[in-house]
Amino acid sequence: MIDPIAFQIGPLAIHWYAVCIMTGLLLAVYLTTKEAPRKNLSSDDIIDFILIAFPLSIIGARIYYVIFEWSYYSQHLNEILAVWNGGIAIYGGLITGVLVLLVYSYYKVINPITFLDISVPGVMIAQAIGRWGNFINQEAYGRAVDNLHYLPRFIQKQMFIDGHYRTPTFLYESLWNFLGFAVIMVLRRKPAFLKEGEVMAFYLIWYGIGRLVIEGMRTDSLMFLGFRVSQLVSIVLMIIGLVFIVIRRQKKEIPYYQA
Repeated sequence: MIDPIAFQIGPLAIHWYAVCIMTGLLLAVYLTTKEAPRKNLSSDDIIDFILIAFPLSIIGARIYYVIFEWSYYSQHLNEILAVWNGGIAIYGGLITGVLVLLVYSYYKVINPITFLDISVPGVMIAQAIGRWGNFINQEAYGRAVDNLHYLPRFIQKQMFIDGHYRTPTFLYESLWNFLGFAVIMVLRRKPAFLKEGEVMAFYLIWYGIGRLVIEGMRTDSLMFLGFRVSQLVSIVLMIIGLVFIVIRRQKKEIPYYQA
C-alpha cells in the first residue's frame, strides 16, 4: 500500500492527494495561459481568476460532498474540514467554478464562453491527474473482482482493498479524460470545425458520457432518492452540451474557434 503522505515539512504532512490536485492545477493554468493570447485574453486574467476560483471551488466541492454524505458527517462533525483524506466532489467544484467565472467575467468584461473554451483542455488534464489522488487514497473504486492481471503490479497492490481486488474506476476515468484532452486539442486546431463555445460543449458531452458509465461501476457513489447523483448531473450536462451545439449551429454569425 502506498503511503498517502508524500512528504513532511516539520509538523506539516503533504498528502499525495494534494500533490495530484496541485500538479493538475498548475498544468491547467499553463495550458490556459498559453492559449489565452490567441483569444485576446491576458495571462493575468487567467491567474487572477484561478487565485479566486480555486480555493472557492475546493470549498464548493467539499460542501457538495458533505451535503450528500450528511448522514455520516452529521455524526462526525470534526471530519468535515479534513479534505486531505479525500471526499471532494468534482461536480461541486465545477459548479462553483462556473458561478465564480460568471461573476468574474461580468466585472472584468470578459466573454465567459471564450474563457471556458480556452480553459476546458486544462480542466480535463487536471481531472485526469487528480484521479490518481483517489488511487493513492484507495477511493473511487468499483466492485470486487477476481484479479487485475491486465494492470501493472503497483496498481494491483493498491487496488487490493478489504481482502479483494477492486475495479479501478479511478483509472478508467483518468484515461477517459486524457483521451478527451487529446481529442479536443486536435479538434480545436482544425480550421472551420468547431464554433466558439463548442469546445466547452464538447467537454460537457465527453465528460458526461464517461462519468455516466463509470459512475455506474462505483461502489461509493453519492446518492439522492435512490439515484446516483453524478449520473443525474452527467445526463443534465450532456443535454446542455447537445442543445448548446444545436443552437450555436443555427446562428451563422457565430464565428469558428479556429477560423
